[in-house]
Amino acid sequence: MLFSPYSLGPLRLANRIVMPPMTRSRAAEGNVATAAMATYYAQRASAGLIVSEGTQISPQGQGYAWTPGIHSPAQIEGWRAVTDAVHAAGGRIFAQLWHVGRVSHVALQPGNAAPVSSSALQAEGVKVFVDPTGAGPQSGVGEMIQHSMPRALSEGEIPGIVAEYAQATRNALAAGFDGVELHGANGYLINQFIDSQANQRTDGYGGALANRLRFLREVVAAVVEVAGGERVGVRLAPLTTLQGAVDDTPQATYLAAAHVLDQLGVGYLHIAEADWEDAPVMPVAFKEALRIIYRGTLIYAGKYTVARAEEALEKGWADLIGFGRPFIANPDLPQRLQAGAALSEPDRATYFGGGAEGFIDYPVLEAVEA
Repeated sequence: MLFSPYSLGPLRLANRIVMPPMTRSRAAEGNVATAAMATYYAQRASAGLIVSEGTQISPQGQGYAWTPGIHSPAQIEGWRAVTDAVHAAGGRIFAQLWHVGRVSHVALQPGNAAPVSSSALQAEGVKVFVDPTGAGPQSGVGEMIQHSMPRALSEGEIPGIVAEYAQATRNALAAGFDGVELHGANGYLINQFIDSQANQRTDGYGGALANRLRFLREVVAAVVEVAGGERVGVRLAPLTTLQGAVDDTPQATYLAAAHVLDQLGVGYLHIAEADWEDAPVMPVAFKEALRIIYRGTLIYAGKYTVARAEEALEKGWADLIGFGRPFIANPDLPQRLQAGAALSEPDRATYFGGGAEGFIDYPVLEAVEA
């Protein structure tokens, strides 16, 4: 197994840190990864694993302005420069494959078509980032607007999207990624099929839990066939209700999903815990049940502190821990945590879009001390 806990050396947090996917909206025209993105990821190569920002598998899969894709030759070449830089710096990087489903806007869709979803349901108050004036990512100026009303995918369309995930996996491997992570969390397309309140279908992809998990099963099986199980991870968010994706029995649903992933031989399961104030806490019993049901590598992410991370590792709930926002302002985060050094604070105004400022200009520890 590529990320077996027994291949990572002593039980130390510093060598078990994952950089999870974080949208930065800095892709060039054609949604191509840039030289600045190569620098950004290479700066953070000391992570045990980097998972790229969400990368759309098709033009239909895009939900935000200036996000990179993995469906055109130019995009493959752009990502090749990124993976080469990360590997040269001694790192490993997976591509997060992304189809946003309904969380999009007609302005971002080919031919200004409606976004697609499991069902024709709009999540009120869920907004997407668009570039209404065409100013481009360097401007850093966009607008958040309500996502468009989606249409339900027909049963006959679904195999085509499954095939797009498989092709995106081939493209990611051609671009030099070490593997792929499927984005099944945060209210995006896979999540829209899984969660009971987002899926009102009456065909073979809706209703009973086994049917709601069918799209996940088919996508994962197709991707595993291309890459091999050890090079495939899946991100799920069992207890969050992000972007209108709500399930009536989340613990039962996501333990069943974990069983599906275990059967398919997926290399890792990446659990996104809620990371906002007063968020629901994932019960210990649920984490222990996930460990029993899913026998691969478990990654947890969601506002982890060093103390929480060490507890998760020591008690066996997790094999690796994802630290998201701290990686933005601390390219050398593992070294800082190991040394007990102070962490730099990220500039929220430069999270999405813009140039080098707030992206590749944060100092490393040695420069801070000098």
